[in-house]
Amino acid sequence: MAAVAYFRFEEEGKVECAMIGSKTRVAPLKFLSIPRLELQAAVIGARLAECIVKSHRMKIVRRVFWTDSRDVVCWSRSDHRRYSQFVAFRISELLDTTQVDEWRWLPTKANVADEGTKWKRLPDFRPSSRWFRGQDFLWESKSKWPGDNRDQGSTIEEIRPSVLHHTVTEPLVSFERFSKWKRLLRSMAYVHRFIMNLRKRTEGTTTELGPLTQEELKLAESTIYRMVQKQAYPDEMRLIRKNDSNANPWERTLPKTSPLYKLSPAIDNHGVLRMRGRINACEWVDEATKNPILLPRRNLVTNLVLADYHASYRHQNHHTVLNQVRLKFNIPRLRSEFDRVRRDCQRCKIRQSRPQPPAMGNLPPARLAAFQRPFSYTGVDYFGPMSVLVGRRTEKRWGVLLTCMTTRGVHIEIAYSLTTDSCILAPRNFIARRGIPLEIISDRGTNFVGASRELRENLERVDEKKLMIEFVSPNTKWTFNPPAAPHFGGCWERLIHSVKKTMSDFDLPRLPSDEILRSTLMEIEMILNTRPLTDITLENDDEPPLTPNHFLLGTSDGTKPPIAFNDGPIELKQSWKMAQLYADHFWKKWVTEYLPTLTRRTRWFLPVKPIQEGDLVVIVDCNLPRNCWPRGRVVEAVQAKDGQVRRVTVQTASGLLQRPASKVAVLDVGAIGGKPLKK
Repeated sequence: MAAVAYFRFEEEGKVECAMIGSKTRVAPLKFLSIPRLELQAAVIGARLAECIVKSHRMKIVRRVFWTDSRDVVCWSRSDHRRYSQFVAFRISELLDTTQVDEWRWLPTKANVADEGTKWKRLPDFRPSSRWFRGQDFLWESKSKWPGDNRDQGSTIEEIRPSVLHHTVTEPLVSFERFSKWKRLLRSMAYVHRFIMNLRKRTEGTTTELGPLTQEELKLAESTIYRMVQKQAYPDEMRLIRKNDSNANPWERTLPKTSPLYKLSPAIDNHGVLRMRGRINACEWVDEATKNPILLPRRNLVTNLVLADYHASYRHQNHHTVLNQVRLKFNIPRLRSEFDRVRRDCQRCKIRQSRPQPPAMGNLPPARLAAFQRPFSYTGVDYFGPMSVLVGRRTEKRWGVLLTCMTTRGVHIEIAYSLTTDSCILAPRNFIARRGIPLEIISDRGTNFVGASRELRENLERVDEKKLMIEFVSPNTKWTFNPPAAPHFGGCWERLIHSVKKTMSDFDLPRLPSDEILRSTLMEIEMILNTRPLTDITLENDDEPPLTPNHFLLGTSDGTKPPIAFNDGPIELKQSWKMAQLYADHFWKKWVTEYLPTLTRRTRWFLPVKPIQEGDLVVIVDCNLPRNCWPRGRVVEAVQAKDGQVRRVTVQTASGLLQRPASKVAVLDVGAIGGKPLKK
């Protein structure tokens, strides 16, 4: 092994080289491979260069280390921890004393250090020899030196051998394939029976057939518990088995960091890990209660066991379920685990699903149509039936309430039947007295909250198409609210309640005549139209509250001071202007006093997640038991301007149903892991 060092001086294009020192060593008697000897020579050269730098006062600008060993160059440019200890230590020393980019490779024929190790004849010690003078390329410019050869690749020489031991244990039964505990238990029992039957066939004995026995189910149960415990507590079970064969059982087996340290675990005769209890002397409980089985939390088998107990008690009696589980198992944080399983229970999620009403929407333009003729936007609803006496027979009458959506004025008609023709006559009588409305809004005949069953059944037979043909024109539009949405017609629903309450205070006979009934409904109409729309001010009596009659009759009760009649053109013009002035005054008062009272929302304040197409839903029907509520899939969701969905169309087994979002509950359909199923 040899190393030789040279000084190279360069000034104004002139180059001078001189040997400054050399170092040689004899190879050890113990055999070393050629790459190791070359690495050792590189270490000698690095130490020699370090000694020369420290011994001279001359400033050295640059150092270059030449070696003809590609392995040394690759080792210096790689992670030395990958190689053997011999190489790693010496490469670490090279990296401490030199820089990686200072090392270069050159061919063996150009290596001057070989003059000190490879003698074919007597050594040449003349001053002109290359041992003293250096290699020829040192006297030339740096551009003619051998290439840098920074990318020398990698080498497998002296690579550290590594042996990876990986044990893969395939479970006998994949637990992820099961969603019920009893199915998993019986499947494991059949696997055991199959294995036992194979053994019996080889022995020539009779195989087991027929239903599963109790012993087979118990064996399968113990197998499942063992598999779960080996997966969750492998180190603990290994230490416990090791301690069972130890002569000193009092020595500590489990570390304090183990989750089973405070449970005093032990393995029974079936290989199941149990908690050693303190009630072994009690004769009134079984072995499982004395030494409960240890099960990990957030495990699939644990979830299946808890779900089985939950279902066996009919998804109720939660405290009883917890007590029954504690009699056999010890599960960390049992209450929170059981609550999580209950939240993932599909039957409980369907039973506890509730509609999420969207935020109360903005008022429609019909409620805000100021400076319009009263009853330009009219809402229609029916109430009754009311029995009347006609001669000696009894007949039924129904009330038709028509309300102005803007001024809240009321008009009441009487319908003699609930046929389509009778339903046409009532709006025609209203139009003859109040004028043609711009829009008529009504329910679909199935969502009358205060109506009787007979009223609902008869209104379902009303032909909506015939009504549309009769009343829809270029100037009038008929709009139907979705079924089962009484809050869409809150204006007339509240007025029907007021009509019934006021009618109950009249001293009517049990069977009034048609005349008495009509007179009573007209008086109720007058009473409702005189109700104040704004607050009654006690400080200023000169300013009466605004009522619907101000828009219909000009005053709250319809009374006007008598004046002398004059049909002159000037008086008529002034009277018309005064009427317009009063109307504008009432409308301005409506805008300033009544309209601000409609600003605040009375319920459903916060927005909710909109219902989307494809959601599985259950439709709330107050007339049916919850188990009979129809279910279906949303095929259309009507989104409002604020992004909330308030009307959906649901595809059910009986057909398409249009319902409000407040009567539709979205079902969280998913598996026990909480992962939703694909739609």
